[in-house]
Amino acid sequence: MDSCLSNQATLPSLGFIVPAMSKVQYRSMVTVATAGKSRYEPGNSFNAPLKPRTLQGRFLRGLLLNKRHLFHYAAADELRLLADNREAALARMSLSFGSDEASLHRRIAQLKERYCKLAVQEIMYMLIVYKYSEIRVSLSPNLSRCIHNGRLEIWAKKDRELESIHSCDDTLELIKEHVNAVIGLRVNSCLHEKTQIQKLHFKKVYVGSILCGYFLKSASLRHQLECSLPDLHGSVFGSSLTIGTAQVEHLRHYITGFDPETMQRCTKPRTEEARSLIKKQCLALFGTEESDETIVTSYSSLKRLVLEAVAFGTFLWDTELYVDGAYRLNENAEEQENRSL
Repeated sequence: MDSCLSNQATLPSLGFIVPAMSKVQYRSMVTVATAGKSRYEPGNSFNAPLKPRTLQGRFLRGLLLNKRHLFHYAAADELRLLADNREAALARMSLSFGSDEASLHRRIAQLKERYCKLAVQEIMYMLIVYKYSEIRVSLSPNLSRCIHNGRLEIWAKKDRELESIHSCDDTLELIKEHVNAVIGLRVNSCLHEKTQIQKLHFKKVYVGSILCGYFLKSASLRHQLECSLPDLHGSVFGSSLTIGTAQVEHLRHYITGFDPETMQRCTKPRTEEARSLIKKQCLALFGTEESDETIVTSYSSLKRLVLEAVAFGTFLWDTELYVDGAYRLNENAEEQENRSL
């Protein structure tokens, strides 16, 4: 934690650097934004369906609106404070062990852990929202706000911007194939053509697309690392890598070579916080009601939402890595089980 938030906190995955800064009373400088407008407006930075409830989440939301240049300083500071508060509560619990106050401090530590877990998830969410704002894309609001005359439409398409975050051509090719497959776009279909999809199936498609983005970010970075190792160390990892030539296996072929354990590790969120954030995002977007109703929309709107979900997974992977360096996140129970085997 100290190495990430000391004199210079480097955030390689998110593409920015937070230099050291003297303590600033951020909250005294910013008026926290109130709830967004009731109607969906394309381009509104705060259409995001998940509304923060903690002080940290609301504060960062206000900063993003009013004092954007302070956002990353404040996010790093909030993570440090949460980590310090959690550690202090655990330390008091340990010191009180065996005393009359042991149960009280244990309960305090449990409540602090629960609150910190919620707060850090909202910090992660605001970091993701910031990444969308960098490419001038706003997350879609609750889908009920996008229905006009019985038809779901996302007016600000932003397909090119959402595709621009994937710098690797192989990754982008796989994403385009994923999009066409899950929305059922036929070769001769028009993007503006009307189509229908069941709400429950749509929700599964959205979740699967988030995990697709998360997986491809993880896999592409592993691929890049292994492709660079022969040049760095003069060794070959896999028969498809050839030293002294520019020929390396494509990402698609690389992924097909994953053993089941590696595939499982890459396709599931590594931490409980990331997994919970995916669930919350989907609930906020689709609502809590489980319904088999049919949604009338267009291929264009479906494509926009699938690309948005893939980007969410990509940004989530980056954010999870950064936040875990400042505030220790909780490993998924499945990940812990895999490590113990």
